[in-house]
Amino acid sequence: MNIRLTHIAVAIALAAGGSHGAYAATTGAVRVCTMPGSPTAALDKAVARAVLKTAGVAATFVARGIDDDGGDDGISAHELFNALERECDLVAGFPRSAIADASGSKLVFSQGYLRSGYVSITLHHARALAPSADGKQTIAATWSSPSQLIAVQQKDARFDLENTSELTVDAVAKGRAQRAIVWYPAVIAYQHLHPEQHFDVAAAPSPYADWNLVFASGPDMQALQKRIDDALTHMSGDGRLAALTHGWTLPESVATASGTTTYTSASLPGGMNMARDRFGMRAVRAARESAAGGIIRVSATTGGDAPAFDHDQVAHGEHLYAESCAKCHGAQLEGITAPALSGPAFAPASNSHLTIGGIYQYMSTNMPADRPGKMTDDEYADLMAFLLYTNGYDTGNAKLTATAAQSSTTPLNAGPRH
Repeated sequence: MNIRLTHIAVAIALAAGGSHGAYAATTGAVRVCTMPGSPTAALDKAVARAVLKTAGVAATFVARGIDDDGGDDGISAHELFNALERECDLVAGFPRSAIADASGSKLVFSQGYLRSGYVSITLHHARALAPSADGKQTIAATWSSPSQLIAVQQKDARFDLENTSELTVDAVAKGRAQRAIVWYPAVIAYQHLHPEQHFDVAAAPSPYADWNLVFASGPDMQALQKRIDDALTHMSGDGRLAALTHGWTLPESVATASGTTTYTSASLPGGMNMARDRFGMRAVRAARESAAGGIIRVSATTGGDAPAFDHDQVAHGEHLYAESCAKCHGAQLEGITAPALSGPAFAPASNSHLTIGGIYQYMSTNMPADRPGKMTDDEYADLMAFLLYTNGYDTGNAKLTATAAQSSTTPLNAGPRH
């Protein structure tokens, strides 16, 4: 697969809306689907088979998983709901995160069967890449996934963006990057294919790093999910679940450093859920179109006031945006083939973990997608001024400089005009 920076692999799965699955406890077997492109698909199927057998529930497995067109551009909420209506009663391997908002969800989730997440990897016992002239480390990340969100929080970094988590691991293996932020199961899958490669794995400290795999179903499946929860509890107690997931479990050092999160069907939130990469080129649009879409809620971050910018910069930034950015991000910043650059998914009302400086650094290094890093410092500063203005920040008398934008530690929350 060629690397196309305009091809979104954003990791969002929107768990809002309904399902009218045909399954009932008295009729037929449960139809089980797995997530498309997931490196844990075989594991998810094995766990589902064992759990449903323990629960005394007959099951059949849908061969092609949830993917209506066979492409690799992920799954949208619309596809997910259609699958739950027509093909699947239960989705195995659905990724859940404690940072998602619980409003509007009508899906039902089991407790987790595998705690996983995003990690930082380096090549084991490899000679380090020569440092760049500016002293920055090259970090590989997966385009428009939580991997990317974590990467932009790193200091003194430049980015190597890849379209899939497999390519992100490969960037470290082939020396394109010194380090990668990547979905841990992708590391395991890569090592299965390349047993000669060994990586040092460390925690990626970020609220976006911690995930859990669960079973998801429509709202008419609460009785089934209760039986699944009971089976998971039983299998956790007798060691069968640990035996099934052993090869995919986070290293103890990573799990300890990341802290311990307990997920149950009661505590897992719904709403908008940032999931693994490849779960949603179209999920961005689905999230925008859904009135039930939630916002990401995370713990507080401090960083002072936003840097000042003036009206002329906003006007010039708007012109630059229309010329170089709108074709992917939309004329109204609503997102087309690239993520939206306005609204709560980009600039939440409060408590964002993305800083203005982090976004500016990412933008000035990787954008526009067809000319990454090719604009001038002044042009990037004017684009940043336009983004700030459209997300609620007001103009002032001082001109925004590239240095001020890059050094800003202010979280990108929706500005006071909102």
